[in-house]
Amino acid sequence: MDQQDVIVVGAGNAALCAALSAREAGARVTVLERAPVAERGGNSTFTAGAIRVAYGSVDDLVELIPDLSEEEKRTTDFGTYSEDQYFDDLARVTQHRGDPDLVELLVRRSHPTLKWLRGNGVRFVPIYGRQAFKVGGKFKFWGGLTVEVSGGGPGLVEALHTAAERAGIEVLYEARAVALLADDRGVTGVRVRQKGKTRELRAKAVILACGGFEANAEWRTRYLGPNWDLAKVRGTRFNTGDGIRMALEIGAQPRGNWSGCHAVSWDRNAPEFGDLAVGDQFQKHSYPFGIMINARGERFVDEGAEFRNYTYAKYGRAVLEQPGQFAWQIFDPDHQGRGRHHRAIGRASRRRRQAGVPAYRRGIQSRGAPRHSLRPQRQGRARRGGAENPQEQLGEHDRHPAVPGLRGDVRHHLHVRRAADHQ
Repeated sequence: MDQQDVIVVGAGNAALCAALSAREAGARVTVLERAPVAERGGNSTFTAGAIRVAYGSVDDLVELIPDLSEEEKRTTDFGTYSEDQYFDDLARVTQHRGDPDLVELLVRRSHPTLKWLRGNGVRFVPIYGRQAFKVGGKFKFWGGLTVEVSGGGPGLVEALHTAAERAGIEVLYEARAVALLADDRGVTGVRVRQKGKTRELRAKAVILACGGFEANAEWRTRYLGPNWDLAKVRGTRFNTGDGIRMALEIGAQPRGNWSGCHAVSWDRNAPEFGDLAVGDQFQKHSYPFGIMINARGERFVDEGAEFRNYTYAKYGRAVLEQPGQFAWQIFDPDHQGRGRHHRAIGRASRRRRQAGVPAYRRGIQSRGAPRHSLRPQRQGRARRGGAENPQEQLGEHDRHPAVPGLRGDVRHHLHVRRAADHQ
């Protein structure tokens, strides 16, 4: 292969955006994807596709969603999400630890970036299914999230790969970058192992966009702490920290929050790595409508501290810290049919049962489970519909005061879901 202008390591959203941007500037670009074609895209493929963007009016949204119908405009209150709100949310959630320059770029360029993605074939739609409730005959959005990619993460990755192919960008599959080629002049290329053979690819510039180390159990334990080797990986099995390791090996400076991560409550029946047939549906995000308790019957988080959008990514760590690294999510009968759907989980759980997974791994028998009169809800049971009034859903946590233990008077008439496994 002739020397390229740019080599991009990774083939998810960040990587392909970098590759397309370089190609627009006239560079010859090669993308290295460690995974086979069927698993391409890294963690981007496993996301639901929501993207936070600042907008001041429905006209701003129409620039991103030009096929928004007049009926949708008439029956929907999209509200606004200003740049100031975006800045405030980032500051609050990160406790002001974000890099100021990167935060500025993220917020100020959020809308132009989505317009650019739209121009590269990515189609956006309103998130009616998870971020809007009907109030007085109108859908009302909440929590600062309004826009998602049509087709979710898989739709995003497919659209970007189509754009890359159209632009003449070469993508090498099952091509694992194992080292950066560097000398006193700087980085000059990448050593690649592809299908059992190692070779060197030269380039004027190398972009590392190949994810973190969440699929590396040893690194998780080293940097995140005890028990993190037990965490399930919600995404790709290929993110083992190669890009970080290669950069450190040639003297890159470590930076950022190495002991923190995005960790959600995850179905205990889920496989060790993400399942593309299920996607992000293993997540257990309905906790604001009930309570979570650990194996001792104790509550350990404030389920209604904020909108789910602002708490779900930190409660996985809280679950991992509990005895046995699991928790129960409990709902009373009034909440049947509300919250996040889990239609696909049953199929995944059945596959694991058919494969001979022991009962204790399926959450059917578990030592240390709370001895209350609780009726287990089967994993994968369809949960249909949604509330007409968002206050009915978003304010229900007020019915369960944050006490350390589960009160006896709520033990009977409750539905429990053996959920909230970590990450």
